[in-house]
Amino acid sequence: MNKRLFSILICAAALLLFTVNVSADMGPKPSVVVTFEGLGDELCYGTLLSKNKSTGPASAWEGDPDTLDDPEVLDEAFNEEYGWYEDLDRDTWLAFVRYEDEDGYYFLQQGWRVDETKELAWRYYPPHDFKILLYFPESGTFAVSGACEHYAFDSYYTVNMEGVSIGGVEFDEEQSGNERYDAWLSAERSYNFKWELISLFLRIILTFAVEMLIALPFGYRERRQLALIAGVNGLTQIILNVLLNVINYSSGELLFAVMYIALELLVFALEAVIFGLLLHRLSKKEKPKAPWVAVVYALTANVVSFAVGFIISVIVPGIF
Repeated sequence: MNKRLFSILICAAALLLFTVNVSADMGPKPSVVVTFEGLGDELCYGTLLSKNKSTGPASAWEGDPDTLDDPEVLDEAFNEEYGWYEDLDRDTWLAFVRYEDEDGYYFLQQGWRVDETKELAWRYYPPHDFKILLYFPESGTFAVSGACEHYAFDSYYTVNMEGVSIGGVEFDEEQSGNERYDAWLSAERSYNFKWELISLFLRIILTFAVEMLIALPFGYRERRQLALIAGVNGLTQIILNVLLNVINYSSGELLFAVMYIALELLVFALEAVIFGLLLHRLSKKEKPKAPWVAVVYALTANVVSFAVGFIISVIVPGIF
């Protein structure tokens, strides 16, 4: 019975993994979020310059910037009715188009006003290799970072604007190939690894405690039985949660949700087989619990721990 159940669960997990049809435009998308600390109230627009000419639907303008001196050409190129340029007005779009990066990075015609939100969020196919570029229309000044990369499914950077002088920056010929004054930004990765480790630890401990407590009403109270349950639960929960953290970091919430269900099925199958084969043999009672009771226990423990985790995730978002 245990072997048959194990086979059924393996097949179910495989079907779940290989038959889920995820469209390219469904579910969460990769993102890059840049937070600006100490950014003042001066009007400011931001964008990400890309090492490549396109990413997703965003692409560089292919025209000759010199032709944009003609108002008719500029109006046609900007095409306000299309609404592609997000927060950018025509003059700001033109300033970004004419910006010449010393390393040949491209403006992909995506930009946002950042002085109010103190944040630049590119949430739909951001460039993998990029620079952060700010433009201050009132002073006609640009501020640019060094090369950055999209290092996680949701990549976070923090730029500290303290000490960055806008509008009065001395020209540094060694750093800038542009015939204008640029301010230089220092961007630091700011993914919250500390919280991820804390939530990982809490998930493992909570799941372990729930499944150990559920063993008691099923009659598994002998020392050797509890030791087996503790060892198997501890091992499976550590492997499960570490894998889920890695998946969430590298591939995002959608694959995380799919794999969460699939891996939970595999964990249940593994625990059902091990407990069904061994728990009754570790009992000193004359009439130990039948193997099928261990299978029911494994199912109940995993369902309850999954439900508890879901409830806590609603109460404390981000912990699961």
